[in-house]
Amino acid sequence: MAELKTQRTDASVADFLAGVENDTRREDAQAVCALMTEVTGEQPAMWGTSIVGFGSYEYRYGSGQRGVWPAVGLSPRKQSLTVYIAEGFDGHAELLRRIGRHSTGKSCLYLPRLSDVDLEVLRELVRQGFGQLNGKVITPGAD
Repeated sequence: MAELKTQRTDASVADFLAGVENDTRREDAQAVCALMTEVTGEQPAMWGTSIVGFGSYEYRYGSGQRGVWPAVGLSPRKQSLTVYIAEGFDGHAELLRRIGRHSTGKSCLYLPRLSDVDLEVLRELVRQGFGQLNGKVITPGAD
């Protein structure tokens, strides 16, 4: 079985965020990192070279594949600030309707500009997502 490339590291989150070239993206990422620190009560950690994660959960597939992933996280990508809510967005339609300008992937919330987002709604999404997974062991597909 192949080992996951994205794992928790000891790299400096502050240095990573300070190195984001685009001023707005850097400031947005630093603000969301502070929000996530406050909401989760966890210190941020680097996962791989470009994800800032908070907390963690373990997943185990029926095939035997296992891994650990942050419960919530962020990454200042070129096109948008990506917020990772590992539990996904099922059951969060009302919050997504109210959050402001965004798009989503399976567990990714893409925010072009933080100034277009209701931070209290983002705070609630992070709180709920973190609470659903942090410290848990899940088996995807085993409902």
